[in-house]
Amino acid sequence: MSKNKEAWGSRVGLILAMAGNAVGLGNFLRFPVQAVQNGGGAFIIPYLVCFLVMGIPLLLIEWSMGRYGGRQGNHSTPYILDTMAKGRLWKYIGVFGIFTNIAVAAYYCYIESWTMSYVFHSIGGTFVGMTQGEVAGFFNDYVDIGVSTTGIPYEAVIFYLLCLALNTWILSRGLSGVEKVAKIGMPLLILFGAFLAIRGLTLGESGATPEHPTASAWDGLNFLWTPEFDSLTNPKVWMAAAGQIFFTLSVGMGTIHCYAAYVRSKDDIALNGVAAGFMNEFVEVVLGSLVVIPIAAGYLGIAWVQENASFGMAFQTMPYLFQQWGTTLAAIAGLFWFGLLFFAGITSSLAMGTPWMGFMRDEFNWGRSKGAISFGLIVLALGMPTVLFYNYGVFDEYDYWAGTVSLVVFALLETIVFAWIFGVDKGWDEINLGADIKLPVVFKYVIKWITPMLLLFVFVGSLITPKGNEWQEQFTNLGNGKGWELDNSSIIKQLSNAGIKAEIVSAQDPATLPALQQEAEELRASITTATDLKEKALLEVRLEKKMGRINQVSDPGYIDLLNKKLTYIPIARFILLALFLGLASLVYTAYKIRVKQGRNTP
Repeated sequence: MSKNKEAWGSRVGLILAMAGNAVGLGNFLRFPVQAVQNGGGAFIIPYLVCFLVMGIPLLLIEWSMGRYGGRQGNHSTPYILDTMAKGRLWKYIGVFGIFTNIAVAAYYCYIESWTMSYVFHSIGGTFVGMTQGEVAGFFNDYVDIGVSTTGIPYEAVIFYLLCLALNTWILSRGLSGVEKVAKIGMPLLILFGAFLAIRGLTLGESGATPEHPTASAWDGLNFLWTPEFDSLTNPKVWMAAAGQIFFTLSVGMGTIHCYAAYVRSKDDIALNGVAAGFMNEFVEVVLGSLVVIPIAAGYLGIAWVQENASFGMAFQTMPYLFQQWGTTLAAIAGLFWFGLLFFAGITSSLAMGTPWMGFMRDEFNWGRSKGAISFGLIVLALGMPTVLFYNYGVFDEYDYWAGTVSLVVFALLETIVFAWIFGVDKGWDEINLGADIKLPVVFKYVIKWITPMLLLFVFVGSLITPKGNEWQEQFTNLGNGKGWELDNSSIIKQLSNAGIKAEIVSAQDPATLPALQQEAEELRASITTATDLKEKALLEVRLEKKMGRINQVSDPGYIDLLNKKLTYIPIARFILLALFLGLASLVYTAYKIRVKQGRNTP
């Protein structure tokens, strides 16, 4: 075991680094989209409840587990769990804490590289004079590596390599490098976010045009912040809210354990953990909700936003919306927006490298440079398929298994270890050791009962998601003896690629295209007779989407694309499985070394 002397330089640096780990692209890209897709204000109440009963407890669990493991000389999850639970199995459960970070970094750095590219294009004036459709098309061309938007061959690959090289270089500087980036990046992120949030707040109805006469930023804000108490009985919204907590706080990954393993043995973790969590919530709920949705609604209307909300919306629309502010201000806004996303991304991706480096240093005496370079090379090998075959589902497959399912599984298992095997009484004492605040004792019982039950609910819900995500309807059907119909998004259906196979059948059905055309004609007729402007705007957006669907089904290459997905998706799964098994074999090798040296944990 290496004598790891690294530590955080200051408490501020630690909190900012922890907050930077949590504050990522999901705060500005995923949170607004999840809110829109789950009813706006209907999403906020379950989201805040999940933050209190799942987010905060998981932060406390992971901070305390990390510090406890650090006292034993362990700085990554395999042997942090091994010190807390008897039995040989738990160290292999801890593999999730390294696996998830490497696999997520592989595609996360690709998104991060998009932000670098868009900063370049915003400053260079690439988007000047483009229509909204052309800006959306620019994004599609960019991820198609055969098309260059700058004249540079394989442009997307070049920016990905630059982004990965920067991450590797900073990681090679150790904790001090990560801390310096956090101290610079987090204040800049908040500054950039505040600038854009103020613009979102002051836009009002000034962006309305003859094409979008009902556009209003106020509609976007009202939609997000008008609470709907009916959501409290909707399992679909609760599932979405709980899922967002994982993304936004970076729990269930292993990065928090690693960062906390470098605090001193009796340093406060209670206040630090809560402070980092609330800083993340401020960035997400306050700043994140004031940028994309209000600005998009201010120019395109809330109906357009509701029908088109997606993770890529910020790349496909924001450059066009910024152009409405004039060339100079558009360049500044582009710099601020995509610069904000870049800082949000890099503070998170840097955190993803630390568990691997901590493990290799502890078990194999690797230095910082060797650990950082090896991390960069592994991520490069894993990540290139997401770049080269982005349109064939590799990117989405990594995100689903490593960035979603893996988080829930590991969070559930680590909570069981902490509350039930290590013991909630010992765990509570560990949380409060050296604490600068007195935590309400109710959290002790939340950690033991509510958090694991909610995590189990999320996992089982993901496993057997009902068709259309309509839980109430499926429970009714079950009561009537009709059985439980799974949605194609459920884990069980995902394993069989049911969604893609169903889409192939639908696209090949001769009746599909005439049915879509008939629906389009009905929408045109409804638009003609509509008198309410907002209703008309909604119908026009739906017609636009319907025409896009007609063009998709009519494209001779569409079936070929779907068949290629069926080829590349299993390959992506094999790569992820090979990564996990490879890491597990390293943990086993480390265990044998420990036994040989007489330092294996009990």
